[in-house]
Amino acid sequence: METLREYREMIAPYVVDTSVVLGNAIKENKTILLEGQLGTLKDPDHGIYPMVTSSSTLAAYGAIGAGIPPYEIKQIVTVCKAYSSAVGAGAFVSEIFGEEADELRKRGGDGGEYGATTGRPRRMGWFDCVASKYGCRMQGTTDVAFTVLDVLGYLDEIPVCVGYEIDGEVTTDFPVTHLLEKAKPVFKVLPGWKCEIRGIKEYDKLPENCKKYVEFIEEQIGYPITMISNGPGRDDIIWR
Repeated sequence: METLREYREMIAPYVVDTSVVLGNAIKENKTILLEGQLGTLKDPDHGIYPMVTSSSTLAAYGAIGAGIPPYEIKQIVTVCKAYSSAVGAGAFVSEIFGEEADELRKRGGDGGEYGATTGRPRRMGWFDCVASKYGCRMQGTTDVAFTVLDVLGYLDEIPVCVGYEIDGEVTTDFPVTHLLEKAKPVFKVLPGWKCEIRGIKEYDKLPENCKKYVEFIEEQIGYPITMISNGPGRDDIIWR
């Protein structure tokens, strides 16, 4: 009980009626930042059911959770890795295996692509334009934050999934689950840049093939990539 009382004292200053606080902040033209968790494909309504979570992962739900009007959300930043990863079962069209996956997993993230809680190895894959375009559309994306781009600097060539082949036909629209499970990736292979890009602060100073990779994906998904992270530090961001 003593421990709980200590926690109460720590938490008490932060316990408020949040909808009142945020409503007043809106009237005062203050900036409000809402942070979501997980991604579009974990949404119970629009994700890959039943491999979903228990509440909506879409930006629109932020208004409900925060108790603010939906029209007050003016900017939606969608975070996409420069490659794909996943934890647990479910369809993963652009997944790679074996040594290719092991190498990307070892180099990826901030110290490797392993589950934050369990430490188990994440499933790895190349960037999936079909799933990402769908994810951005469902979020209502205004800006894409393109992360861990520096990880790909070891590759001579970088495959990108640009379509799904289903029953002999290629689509760029994300399919319903029973068709998704039959989908095979259609890859476009881009040249790598074969160098370290950490420390670069300006987009124009990135290697030419690196910029071409960013711009190709931007064109494929149809949403503007306005932020690029090229390192694990909070300041390792290039603004476009």
